[in-house]
Amino acid sequence: MKTNFDDVLNKVTQFLQGEAKTETVIGKEFKLGEFTCVPVIRVGLGFGYGGGEGGDTKQGHGEGSGAGAGIGVQPIGFLVTRGSEISFIPAQNSKGLTAAFEKVPDLIERYLDKQAN
Repeated sequence: MKTNFDDVLNKVTQFLQGEAKTETVIGKEFKLGEFTCVPVIRVGLGFGYGGGEGGDTKQGHGEGSGAGAGIGVQPIGFLVTRGSEISFIPAQNSKGLTAAFEKVPDLIERYLDKQAN
C-alpha cells in the first residue's frame, strides 16, 4: 500500500485551517451597545507522519505508515473597543471574563438610558 505523503499532509492541513479559527471556540465579533467585542484565542497545531518497509528471507516483505494530527484551541480573552478606546479583558483569571460579564447589565442600562434621552 503506497501512501502519498503530500496528499495526506494537504488533507490534514485543510482540515486544521478550517477548524483553527475564532468562531470555532467562542464566536464572531459582536456588538454590545457602543462596544465591539472581538474574541482572542490561542491555537496549537501538531502533525506527525511516519512510514517504513522491510523484509527478510523468512517473513517476506512488509510496509506500513501512519499519520496523526492534533489541534488545541483556547480562549484567551476579548478585545473590547468603544470609539478610539481599546481594552483587553483576559479570560484566564477569575477577574477578567467574570468582570466583563458583571459589567454587562451596567453597560446595557447606560446604553438604554442614552437611547431614551
